[in-house]
Amino acid sequence: MTDLLAVENISKSFGGLQALAGCSLTLEEGSIGGLIGPNGSGKTTLFNVVTGYVRSDAGTVLFRGRPVTAAKPDRVFSLGIGRTFQLTRIFGRLTVLENMLVATQRREGWLRSVVRGTASAAERARAMELLGFVGLTRLWDNPAGTLSYGQRKLLELAYVLVAEPTVILLDEPAGGINPTLIGEIRDRIVQLNKEGTTFLIVEHNMEFVMGLCDKLTVMDAGCAIVSGPPAEVRVDPRVLDAYLGSVEEADDDGE
Repeated sequence: MTDLLAVENISKSFGGLQALAGCSLTLEEGSIGGLIGPNGSGKTTLFNVVTGYVRSDAGTVLFRGRPVTAAKPDRVFSLGIGRTFQLTRIFGRLTVLENMLVATQRREGWLRSVVRGTASAAERARAMELLGFVGLTRLWDNPAGTLSYGQRKLLELAYVLVAEPTVILLDEPAGGINPTLIGEIRDRIVQLNKEGTTFLIVEHNMEFVMGLCDKLTVMDAGCAIVSGPPAEVRVDPRVLDAYLGSVEEADDDGE
C-alpha cells in the first residue's frame, strides 16, 4: 500500500498552548488507521489542520503526494477528504432526509432549495440509499434533533458519504453511544473499507480501535510518539506510560 495522507512536522500553538509540536504520521491507502492518546494530546487539532479548519504554524499536509496544507475546508472536502466531528454537526430542525439533501446540494441557495422541496429525484434517491446503508431509512421524516446520539453519528457518516470521499476522518465515532450502535458503526466502517475507503479514526474506546485498525498512532503532548500494529502498540512502554497504564490494568478493563 502507498501513503494516501501524510502529515509532516505539523506544529500549532494557540496563544501559549502548544497543541501540536512537530507531529508526523502517514496513512496508507486502503487502511484503517487509529489515532489515540490522552485528552489534550492534539488529536482533534490535527484533524482540524488536515481538513482546513485550523491553519498550522509550520509543517505540511500531503494528500496523494500534493500539499493541501493551506486549503480551506470546502476544497479539502472536494479533493476527497471527508470527516465527522466529536460533537455531531446536523440541522436539528430539518428532517433526517433534508439533512442528507443539504449534503447533496452543496451550492449557493442549497438550504432554500431543500426546504422548498426542489431537490431532484436522483438526489433524493441517493440520500435514501445512504440512509438505508446506515440503517436510518425508517426515520427519514423525523426531525434530526429527535435522534439519539448514536443515530446522529450514523446520520453524520451518511452525510459525509454523499461526496464519496477517498478517506474519512472519524472523530470519536464510538464515544458516548450504546454497544449495539457501536457495532453498527463498526460494521459500516468495515464494509466501506472493503469497498476501498480509507479511514483515520480518533477514539478513546480501546476495544473498538484495537479490533478494527490496521495501525495505531499514539499522540502525547502534540507529538506522535509511536506507530505500529495494535498488538505492538498495546505493549510499547512509551504508550503504557503516556496513555494505557499497565497491561494488567488494560486487561482488567476489558481492553
